Amino acid sequence: MAETILLTAVLISLLSIALILIRFIKGPSILDRVVAFDTAGIIAISLIVLLAHMADRFIYVDVALVYGLLSFIGVLVVARYHERGL
Repeated sequence: MAETILLTAVLISLLSIALILIRFIKGPSILDRVVAFDTAGIIAISLIVLLAHMADRFIYVDVALVYGLLSFIGVLVVARYHERGL
């Protein structure tokens, strides 16, 4: 039962990545693309954690944490650049 729920969560996450990819390509402004990129990063982090749980390899949670920190720093850099330049 738990495997079915986890597999459903993975499928929903992949579907949402596809929808975010559409927003990333279609987005009229650069800020729309940044938000889509950040959201894709958050969903990718959740996918890494879900797959770590399914494979019983909890070392991947550390990878997800590092990826989350790098994604956050990347969004901060883009926001600062858009605000007043580097």
